[in-house]
Amino acid sequence: MVLKTYNPYIVAAAATIGGMLFGFDVSSVSAFVDNPTYREFFNYPDDIQQGGITSAMAGGSFVGSLISGRISDILGRRYAIQCGAIIWIIGSIVQCTVQDTAQLIIGRFISGIAIGICSSQVPVYIAELSPKKIRGRLVGLFQWAITWGIMIMFFISYGCSFMTGAKSFRIPWGLQIVPGVLLLSALVFFPESPRWLATKDRWDEATNVIAHIQGGGDMDHPDVLLEMQEIREVVRIDRLSKDVSVFDLFSRGSRLRTFVGASAQMWQQLTGINVMMYYVVYTFAMAGYEGNAGLISSSIQYVVNVIMTVPAILFIDKWGRRPLLLTGSSLMAVWLFLVGGIMGQYGHYVDSLNGNSGIRWVVPNKAAAMSIIAFNYLFVGTFAPTWGPGTWIYVSEIFPLKQRAIANGFCASINWTFNFLLAFCVPPGFKNIQWRVYIIFAIFCVIMTFHVFFMFPETKGKTLEEVDLIWEENIAPWKRGTIEVSDVEVHRDLRSRVEKDKTPRREDPSAFHELADVSSSNSSGTSTPTPFTDDPLEGNSGAVDRSSIDSASRLIE
Repeated sequence: MVLKTYNPYIVAAAATIGGMLFGFDVSSVSAFVDNPTYREFFNYPDDIQQGGITSAMAGGSFVGSLISGRISDILGRRYAIQCGAIIWIIGSIVQCTVQDTAQLIIGRFISGIAIGICSSQVPVYIAELSPKKIRGRLVGLFQWAITWGIMIMFFISYGCSFMTGAKSFRIPWGLQIVPGVLLLSALVFFPESPRWLATKDRWDEATNVIAHIQGGGDMDHPDVLLEMQEIREVVRIDRLSKDVSVFDLFSRGSRLRTFVGASAQMWQQLTGINVMMYYVVYTFAMAGYEGNAGLISSSIQYVVNVIMTVPAILFIDKWGRRPLLLTGSSLMAVWLFLVGGIMGQYGHYVDSLNGNSGIRWVVPNKAAAMSIIAFNYLFVGTFAPTWGPGTWIYVSEIFPLKQRAIANGFCASINWTFNFLLAFCVPPGFKNIQWRVYIIFAIFCVIMTFHVFFMFPETKGKTLEEVDLIWEENIAPWKRGTIEVSDVEVHRDLRSRVEKDKTPRREDPSAFHELADVSSSNSSGTSTPTPFTDDPLEGNSGAVDRSSIDSASRLIE
């Protein structure tokens, strides 16, 4: 029997290696797009061909994210991520043995499938394992892993760029196998999601996981009993409904949060961040920094990305999700308007730059060029603690248990759809409309600010089951809402009784009878016991009837 590690920080840190895969892929391209050896080996790809190479990963990620939900619901969150790790290893092997452009595109597409699976299911896995007070911090580690992957692979690629021949890019692409092997191996020592275990009637295992994470191994800890009560009730209700498909995400009662989740992933791409990452060498070349100078200047951006993600990890559970997203999009709009404006004012058109026809705008004014670079750094430094981790955290929290895996896969597919479109379209954009590309993304940032303000409710500090109530109550997102159980106060009653040792032990579930009758006795003065059963489809599953919670729960301003 393999010993399991339940420390949520260790589990999250290992699982987020799945984010590192994405980061490795980003800079494995950006470091080489202007490299002479790379360009010669692949017969000097034009903007369309380079767009196809870059976007192949996003195309595979789209496919991977769509199938990830079904894989996760059948095999479990942990095994789904391990499947992603295996696919990643295969894709890396194809890339490092590359012979032509077609093989590179195929290898990147295969790796993309792995990234699609991991990017959608790692946040779900962490969210379902994490205590609510630190859930944002732990899911935020996923984005931090992405930034580390980008930076590490960039410096590896930069070092290998001094080699001659195809080995200068084959070695970095081969080293991508390492994080895949680490992810595959590490997950053996970590538990499965307790919420997934509950859906498979593996209640003892689910309780054991929750107990180790929430109560130091004590299955009778108040927090453990309360959370298991909530999970039981959610599972009971979910089983009364039909199996979930992607189409159910657009049914009445679900379509709004589906729209919000999908929009969040779309807006993350439309901030322009991956344009900055994939084609950062182009940006710095337009500002007059080429060759090693351009690569070194670009590397600073990746360091900024890593460092500035840390504040979000430390404080997002104090600051909240909405303030981060609103602040981030507002500031990024400012930096993008400034970059585009300075480029337009101080730059001029050229037919090509050092034989690269994809770059047709240069800024010879050194002061203006330095300003462009500074605002690029500020843009990345703003994205890193806001929309970087904020999107993955938020989307992993807003869906009910029965929809969570499929919904996160669907929303991630939206992210990868726009990643694909932007990776493919931005090179022609730089070629044809030059600096105006930045103005377009700045406008997107303005629009997303208003969208977040009017449509995105706060989820900070709430259990995943409480987040469901936020959507059911349909409170205006811009109002400060807190969940209170008034009158019957079912949750507080349960907690206080457990703390006073008046709540029965797990071995005596029959004494939970009266809990389901709190609301009825409150309103009529009488109650009728409901038999306890471990079957979530029968009785009240040892949990408070959801109608009693809903009738008593209110979101107040």
